[in-house]
Amino acid sequence: MNQILATVPTQLDPRVLVGIDTGDDAGVYRLNDDEALVVTGDWITPPVDDPYLFGQIAAANALSDIYAMGARPITALNLLGLPDQLAMEVFQKVLAGGLSKISEAGAVLIGGHTTDDPEPKYGLAVNGLVHPDRILRNSTAVAGDRLILTKPLGTGVIINGNKAGKTLPENMEAVIRSMTTLNRAAAATMIDFTVHACTDITGFGLAGHAGKMAATSGVTLRINFDMLPFFDQAVELYHAKVGTGANKPNHEQVAAELEFTREVSWKDQQL
Repeated sequence: MNQILATVPTQLDPRVLVGIDTGDDAGVYRLNDDEALVVTGDWITPPVDDPYLFGQIAAANALSDIYAMGARPITALNLLGLPDQLAMEVFQKVLAGGLSKISEAGAVLIGGHTTDDPEPKYGLAVNGLVHPDRILRNSTAVAGDRLILTKPLGTGVIINGNKAGKTLPENMEAVIRSMTTLNRAAAATMIDFTVHACTDITGFGLAGHAGKMAATSGVTLRINFDMLPFFDQAVELYHAKVGTGANKPNHEQVAAELEFTREVSWKDQQL
């Protein structure tokens, strides 16, 4: 993705407060002295079989980008990829699940777009609002900051373990609860504190998103592996060779910026 974006000419506009140069969670455009528009879009393939839960997970994932910028979501558009072989009732349930999270976030669904796709995909294009002086970026971390994770890690491993029949039901349920929980409460809480930078951790994993924050902020992030919160069974499953398709490319992308100051197994590095 970085190679692709490197070929896109830079557009200079003083009203663009956050653009593509820092790879942030969303773009931000100043409307006036008191309001800036936060714009993002995201969609995923189904991590679960239940279409309603899939809709909730995908919507929460897209809305998370707005919260990561310190903003509140206001409008959403459905983005839906439709395979011919699936019944319309399935996609109605997907959209119902998405709408439940849009409503919970206090936003309004105002339309959407569909396309033929051999693999089902669903997500949202979301707009949010934030005061221009209160934008949170991934590029403004400061030496001495503490790193706070609001959710455990290891969702992909637990999901793939479930597909292989190896994840305990209660652990899969915990992951679903986490994926369907909006980051709304975390976003509301951090307003009461001096937060210098924020990002959400999704497809590029902890190291990928942390690496982007470190590079764009000009700082080094120190992470104690033993203090990382993983979902129950995530480490066990990964050591049992249950991984995700993203682990290897994500590791390769950040390997040059990672330094382990003590012996950490290859499996734990990948996780």
